[in-house]
Order: sequence, then C-alpha cells, then structure tokens
Amino acid sequence: MSKQNQLTEINDSGKSYIIYKSEKGFDLFTNFSKKIILNSKNVSSFLSRRYKNKSKNTDLFIGFFGYELLNNLISIKIPKQKNINFPKGIFYKPETKISLSNNLNYKNNNNIKSKNDFNININRKLYTKIFDKFKKKIKFGQTYQIKICTKYKKKSKIDPLDFFCRLSKSNLAPEAFMIKDNDYSIISCSPENLLTKHGSLISTKPIAGTVKKNQSMNKTKALNYFKKNIKETKEHNMIVDMERNDLSRICKVGSVKLSRTKVVEEYKDLFHYVTLIKGRLKKNVKNIDIIKAMMPGGSVIGCPKISTLNLLNKQEKENRNIYTGSFGYIKFNGDMRFNIIIRSILNFKNVSEISVASGVVVDSNAQHEFNENYIKAKALIDLFK
Repeated sequence: MSKQNQLTEINDSGKSYIIYKSEKGFDLFTNFSKKIILNSKNVSSFLSRRYKNKSKNTDLFIGFFGYELLNNLISIKIPKQKNINFPKGIFYKPETKISLSNNLNYKNNNNIKSKNDFNININRKLYTKIFDKFKKKIKFGQTYQIKICTKYKKKSKIDPLDFFCRLSKSNLAPEAFMIKDNDYSIISCSPENLLTKHGSLISTKPIAGTVKKNQSMNKTKALNYFKKNIKETKEHNMIVDMERNDLSRICKVGSVKLSRTKVVEEYKDLFHYVTLIKGRLKKNVKNIDIIKAMMPGGSVIGCPKISTLNLLNKQEKENRNIYTGSFGYIKFNGDMRFNIIIRSILNFKNVSEISVASGVVVDSNAQHEFNENYIKAKALIDLFK
C-alpha cells in the first residue's frame, strides 16, 4: 500500500493521528498507546519523567502546551476569563510513525461548507481603544512591546485533513502540524520554531516583523523595507534580545550566538523578518528548566516577558487556549522540538477559532496593526470558502 493510501485509510478509520512537518516532508504519528491530558497539577511531573527505551523513532511524546498552562508553569496567574473548557495541554505516545512527502493529497467527498461569517471578538474601534491603553503603558515604562490578540470564531464542521492538505499546498510552513482526535482538531501553518534541542545544543528562531505580499513587494524589497523601517527594526531587536536572554539563562556563558541575523522568509500572503539564535546548554539543565525559560515564546507576547504577560492577562476577556502555546515533541533521550502555535485553527464542539496578534511599540499605528492581524488570519479564513 502506498503511503498516500495509508494516510487516507488512517483518516477514514476514525483513528486519532498527528502530522508534523519534517525536513523532507511530513511525519505522521498514530496508534497512540497513551494520551496524557495536562493540567497545572501534573505538568511538572510529566516534564520530569525519565525513560529507559530511547532507540525507536516512536520513543517520544508529541502534543501541545496551551497558553494558560505555560503561564501556570511559570507562576503567572490568569484572571477569571471566558473558558470553553478545552484541555490546557495534551500529549500522546505513538506506536507508529510514517514518513510522508511534501505533496499531501486527500479528496474530501463530503464537501463540507460553512455559510456563516466569522465573528471577531475585537472590532476596529475596540482594538484602537486597547491599543491606546497599551501605548500609555509603554510610555510609562511598564512594557516596551505588547501583542494584542484578536480572535475570529464561527460555528462550523470541518474536515481537518482536507484543510491541512489545502493549507500545505498554498502556504507550506516549516512548523506546520495537524491533530485529529475524537473531540477536537487543530490545523496550523506555524512558521516559527521556538526551540530545537539536540544533545547539549539548542536553538530558537524568533519572528518579529511582517509586511503584506503583493505584486510590488518581492523578497528583496521586503528586506529593504524591514531594514529601513524603524518600527519593525525596533520590534525585531527587542524580541531577539529577549530570546537571547531566555537562552542565556540555561546556556553556558558565552555560548549564545546569533547564527543568521535579520533574514526574510516568504509565505503565501506575507513576508517575515527572522533571526536564528544558537547556544550550548549548561550541565544538568533539565527539560522542565528549558520549557520554563523559553515558554511562552516572547515574539508572540512582547517584552519584558513577565510584566507584559500580566498586562495581557488582565486585559484579555477569554482564554487563548492553544494560541501562543507550543506544539512539538519530547524524545525519551531528552531531545526536543517545539514551535509557537500561531496561524492555527482550533475546532472544538463544532466551533472554529482563529487567533492572531500584532505588536504595539511606541511608534506603532493602530490601523496598521489591526489590518496586519487580518493579513495573518487570511490564509486560514480562505479555507472555509
């Protein structure tokens, strides 16, 4: 049986499975022997586990930490917010791994269509009000950069594999993934790697800077735009400095270096400004220490991280759920790879939600940032048409 037929058969069987972008294509994980639903009480023990079997390609846990759980892990309190009772984190132990090519094909015969429009939780007027409030916080020195989250929601049934295949063809991203479980699904074209750990080596690749793609804006012009734009440069430098500081907490002195600085990556509707940072871990640093130091990812929060998290959590009226959490795997030998969950659809109880955020710095423009949020969501919204 071809691997493409295997994918179709697994999907049609009703089994839970996960697909994650790899260097050469995609990896599919299924036949889960364990499913661990995380909460604030068991997350520390989960991250502190040690395992004997370390050789098989399925000797790992794969899944996600939600935003609220990551706050709990670093002792940041979340005020009472609107909650859909979605799990704060879930990890799976697969017994089967299948390598797939980049060319995923799946024909949806059900032709599920959703006619109703998305509802947005923060309209332009309210966004401007929140924006102005945070601008004052910046002027008073309570934060230097902060990300306003906007959420698009609609009632809808979806075929997650159909969505993911179409999204991968139109907007292939290095940290793309999907989860299909019995009561929920996640589809993501996340471009951002938060951490990759191999032995004592660790890296992070923060993204800070976005410009819309059009006929007059190619990759070269995008690079020139970022270099000449003071606001984008400030935003990028602040996030890179914060991520470098986060790495320095767990890495050997002098080992944290900028590997690739301020390069442009191209996606379906936009260009991103990206830097790669690498370091070598200190001796006796544990996985839980790495997670606490690096998560939630600063590029989707703002800086300084702790005070900005507190400001965001006081302002936001509903849980972020998966958004700005992290998806990835922890191998039994200690190696890890995690992204930042952005550009994602969560479908739970037949409601789809797409969350996006844009950064506010001292010289930001409210209308520009509000429009940038829609640009980031557009590739996902288009899947419902």
